[in-house]
Amino acid sequence: MISVSPVFWRQSALALAAALFASSCSQPPLVEKVEGFAQGTSYHISWWKQGGDDPAAIEQDFNATLAQIDKELSTYRDDSYISAFNHSPSTQWQSASKDFIELIDIAKDIDTKTQGCYDPTVGPLFDLWGFQKNILNVPSAEQIAAIKAAIGMDKIEVDHAGMRIRKTVPGLQISFSSMGEGYTIGKLSQVLEKHGVTNYLVEFGGDMKIKGRKPDGAKWRIAIQNPTAKREQASVYQIITIDDASGVTLDTSGTYRHHFDANGKRYSHILDPRSGAPVTHDLISASVFGTDPRVSDAWATAMLCLGQQEGMDIAQKEGLEVFFIQDDNGKLTNSESKALADTSRITLEK
Repeated sequence: MISVSPVFWRQSALALAAALFASSCSQPPLVEKVEGFAQGTSYHISWWKQGGDDPAAIEQDFNATLAQIDKELSTYRDDSYISAFNHSPSTQWQSASKDFIELIDIAKDIDTKTQGCYDPTVGPLFDLWGFQKNILNVPSAEQIAAIKAAIGMDKIEVDHAGMRIRKTVPGLQISFSSMGEGYTIGKLSQVLEKHGVTNYLVEFGGDMKIKGRKPDGAKWRIAIQNPTAKREQASVYQIITIDDASGVTLDTSGTYRHHFDANGKRYSHILDPRSGAPVTHDLISASVFGTDPRVSDAWATAMLCLGQQEGMDIAQKEGLEVFFIQDDNGKLTNSESKALADTSRITLEK
């Protein structure tokens, strides 16, 4: 299940960084910061290291990494690998990169665990409902059934030994927009790690990875945005303290800000691939913490398909650290999975 965005990656619900760095009593290490716009969204990276590598060299590596990601996964350029795969009607095997195959493996795994609630091939359903071009309509049951028969992660096969993939339906297309920000965060974090940086915050499109501590030794504090606040009037819903030297990822997805009304009924832009229709539950935001930003990004999207009750059940089963926000007729309520409640590396401030 992929949420719609008019750009390369989906626009996830924002997870705002708060109080990134504080000054220390004696000359603290210099905090380096890079920000920019890529893949249809903004990014902000902050890091520090005693005697670190040249920041200009690190920034150059950032740019090269973003260019490589765009070349492989952008569905908005015809010369990318994924566009060539999507536009080709061939059902023959073709070579694929290790990263591309890993994304397929993650998608297949979560799709199986959610019994079809996570499906990166679901794009034609968004076209059918008119979300892609913002020409919104309610399709017939027959139209939905026809599309559902032609999509699904089971229609992509992987040959791990031969590093190959193939689709079994000629018209099948795939988009990793629901893992895109997490994938990019992982790659940018790897750039920092390669340069020996172990204290940083990488934020991309509102999702992030946090590692180490601030220059003065204080823990990182971040925040999840109020999901009902207007974009230009962003407000904090939940403050969170992070304490994990190995790194914590946070990916948030929401049902809000994109919907339409028809015949007195409101339809969300989050589609359930199992029904082929928009979700009807009251979950409006799901934040998933983890260690692999690709996985937590995908799970955040899946939770918005599942809803709080079914999502909580799966979170308990899989040991996922999830923070849910529901809209009960205008009143926001929240809940957390057992794994999140029990962990010491993530503290929800009261």
